[in-house]
Amino acid sequence: MMDLPRDSAKLCKSSGSGRPLLGASGMCCIPQRLGQMDICKGVVSLATAAGAIYLLYKAIRAGIKCQPPLCSASPICVARLAIEREQRGRDSGELRRLLNSLECKQDEYAKSMILHSITRCVYLLESEASTCTNDDIMLVGSMLDDKDNSVKIQALNTLKAFSGIRKFRLKIQEHSIKVLELISTIWDSELHIAGLRLLNNLPLPDFAHPQLRRVMPALMEILQSDYILAQVQAAQLLSNLAQKNDLLYDILNCQVHSNFLNLFQSAQPGCLLHEVLVFAERLSEGRSSPHYRAVKWHYNEQSVHEALFGDDSRLADRLLALVIHPEEDIQIQACKVIVSLQCPQDVGVRPSCPPSHSCFNNAE
Repeated sequence: MMDLPRDSAKLCKSSGSGRPLLGASGMCCIPQRLGQMDICKGVVSLATAAGAIYLLYKAIRAGIKCQPPLCSASPICVARLAIEREQRGRDSGELRRLLNSLECKQDEYAKSMILHSITRCVYLLESEASTCTNDDIMLVGSMLDDKDNSVKIQALNTLKAFSGIRKFRLKIQEHSIKVLELISTIWDSELHIAGLRLLNNLPLPDFAHPQLRRVMPALMEILQSDYILAQVQAAQLLSNLAQKNDLLYDILNCQVHSNFLNLFQSAQPGCLLHEVLVFAERLSEGRSSPHYRAVKWHYNEQSVHEALFGDDSRLADRLLALVIHPEEDIQIQACKVIVSLQCPQDVGVRPSCPPSHSCFNNAE
């Protein structure tokens, strides 16, 4: 290699300021060093990209192989469990796992979601639900005492699901007093719907009748509210109670609003109209029975009896308008109410329907 001049060597070593100065040979080293740095960066980038691709591959592969979690509350997950049970002929164990988890300390949201999942499992895994015990029913029933309304609502829905299994009905009936207390003290339409659906799915025991008398005003308020689904459920329950001789007077003497007959307007939804017409028919049949007519009853001025059957009642006008209702079942039910108003229920003793004090007689 040819020696550099002495002056050039000095320039390569240093300058007067102490900083190194590049000579010709130094200038030649720069491209080589830059090339080495580019190679290193390329290797690092390639390794990083390869690692990212590998991790992405593992994530995709795991996602494909992964089954939905058993604790999922989705209908698809529970339906899958039902299908697998049918195919394999054995219990999935999911319902038992959910009930066990309900026993652990959970927050309100977790309890609501667990109860919601249990409800779905009971409907779709009925054979597994049939293996549950009365202790499980008591566990679900204890959730009615929770401070959170959403937990109460989900517990009511779960009890409603279990009430479809005959062997649990007697145990669920023990909670009827608590359910009546909830729907009469908490003004929540969703809770009213859930509680009334449960009560309508159970034969109410005789020991619940005193509590039913106490909550009758609340049931009548729900019937006159603006929540259609709750009104329908309340009308169904009151129709069933109207067939109980010891509760009939309590219903007829219950106080109602001055616009109570608005429930019979043709503008009301058909589902509600049908139920209130059934309610009116049951009341009319009950008050016309020999057992009820044997006693001289006195009613409040703003009672159900006065609104429907009093001298100043406009029920006849409402019924005549419903005879030409677009829905056939409404027409039929309106005619049934008219017939029940005309003929007392002791026609088996009397050869024909005698003249009554019905408001339809004048029209005839």
